[in-house]
Amino acid sequence: MTAVRTLRIAAAVEAVSLVVLLANLATVHTRAVTALGGPVHGTAYLATIAACAWLTPGATPAARWRALIPGIGGLLALRRIRPQGAGVTDAPR
Repeated sequence: MTAVRTLRIAAAVEAVSLVVLLANLATVHTRAVTALGGPVHGTAYLATIAACAWLTPGATPAARWRALIPGIGGLLALRRIRPQGAGVTDAPR
């Protein structure tokens, strides 16, 4: 599994778990959802930071800082990370 794919998965789990927690808070506030969703969200948040900081070689400092934003930081960091070879074209000008 590549580093960017790991970051994508962690960022998606982080965002989805935040939506689930906020929806639970806004509606019925079931303790079981909170008890399960909280640790899942926290683990995904830490995995996002770790994947961006240590596993992703193409991450710029700006992308690493964006990964620290809770909830959507991983998605923002992914937007700042360029795939290897991106931006280099062989087309004549």
